[in-house]
Amino acid sequence: MIKIIRAAPVLPSANVQRSVEFCCNRLGFEQVADYGDYALVQCGGAEIHFWACDDPKIAEASSAYILVTGVAELFENIKDEVGDYIVVPLTDQEWGMREFIVKDFDGNLLKFGEPIAEAA
Repeated sequence: MIKIIRAAPVLPSANVQRSVEFCCNRLGFEQVADYGDYALVQCGGAEIHFWACDDPKIAEASSAYILVTGVAELFENIKDEVGDYIVVPLTDQEWGMREFIVKDFDGNLLKFGEPIAEAA
């Protein structure tokens, strides 16, 4: 039986190292691999890959949705670090998710969410 274990978004970046630093310094991820024009960051079960891309339109149309537990606590822990990069503050959405959205330097949207029914 085939079973999908997890998914890892691969996001475009005009500067891969800057993207890695944004995730590590502001969002609590840690870098797990660096291949120059391709790098990986990880936090818990979430992994994001960044690839070098010169076309800003691609990043501006890209996003990742990261499911978490304790989304309100996460937002409180990082909101001062991400400040101006918050696109949508912590909000209960009509589709049953409590979420917030951060835009990185390249325009990628990093969406963090938790089902409202599970949120404390």
